[in-house]
Amino acid sequence: MSKALTSFALVAVLSALLMALSLAVARHGYPFGAFGVKRLDGIADAGTFLPLAAVYFLSAVLMMILPLRAASIVLTNAADALFWTVVALFAAIVGCLLARWAFGQGSVLLSLLNWRFLFGAAVVGAHLGMNELRRNILLRSLFVVIFAAATLACLFWSFPV
Repeated sequence: MSKALTSFALVAVLSALLMALSLAVARHGYPFGAFGVKRLDGIADAGTFLPLAAVYFLSAVLMMILPLRAASIVLTNAADALFWTVVALFAAIVGCLLARWAFGQGSVLLSLLNWRFLFGAAVVGAHLGMNELRRNILLRSLFVVIFAAATLACLFWSFPV
């Protein structure tokens, strides 16, 4: 948990510095500053959590039903990487928004209230609770169904903005 928080904080600070640099360069009238802002804003979309959550929840289903050795392969090669991707992506979004807020765009912090960020929070919560789910057979059976439904919902359901 502390490693995730440390990684979150570091990525948020680094992306905030990059956004602040881009905003400062753009404020001085250089066109490549706006290009940097546009690139950083390209990843700052809550909708990018949907496909990541679909792949993570599919790997969670596999971890619940596969034997221990195969489940550990899925955990180390898929679920961990997706978890860290979600942490880094959310940290980059927060860092970019904090830099915009520091440059006087106060209303950008309201975009953190987008409900699609719940998919990222669901991935983080599922990953942090995965050990408990593997130990308890009742919870494992229940969460196989929940994770399968979440996979299908993230993949096929159109969530309106």
